[in-house]
Amino acid sequence: MSFTYESLSKKPHKHIFKIIIIGDSGVGKTSILTRYADDAFTESFISTIGVDFRFKTIPIENKYTNLIETIKLQIWDTAGQERFKNITSAYYRNADGLVIVYDITDKKTFSNITNWLGEARSYMENTIPIIIIGNKSDREDRQVSYEELEEFSKKYNFLYLETSAREEHNIELIFMKMAVSCLYEKYNTKVETIDNVETVDLVSKSENLFLKKIKPKNKCC
Repeated sequence: MSFTYESLSKKPHKHIFKIIIIGDSGVGKTSILTRYADDAFTESFISTIGVDFRFKTIPIENKYTNLIETIKLQIWDTAGQERFKNITSAYYRNADGLVIVYDITDKKTFSNITNWLGEARSYMENTIPIIIIGNKSDREDRQVSYEELEEFSKKYNFLYLETSAREEHNIELIFMKMAVSCLYEKYNTKVETIDNVETVDLVSKSENLFLKKIKPKNKCC
């Protein structure tokens, strides 16, 4: 049996998870979503007005049922500007997962993570999975070290990754980790690590149901 994203989109999904992406304006939230959903990237910066969203359907091996389950992600890209806060706050409700993005070349965007986290938690359940993303890892002019990301994330027991939307580095891994975390949360099981969680290998397009372990490419938690 082989899988393609087109065939998966036509299959009935067993789970649907609402994922919210937040962070300061200009950190690359839209670039991450566009790269993941549309496999596209542009150097032009256009601020998101209010919210935007995409759907993505992926297969996950459910270790509780030993079956491949189709999961549909509803991914919301929120505006980072202060004037849109009243609009975007409504989209926090009923979210299943939270992605907080900062720019590794801008220290202020990293410092503002706690502000975004505080706002989100005023609307969302404290138990939902959270992943911290240091975007623009292809840049050499970084102001935030990987060790700072690691220390902050471990302090709050968050997942974490450095990514590059331009180079498509770790972009798919963000949402695969989030999907698995949401699935585990649904089954009330704490995720100690998901580096060994299996997912269908869509890249190889094998005629067999080939499963691969998700392993970080570089500097992953």
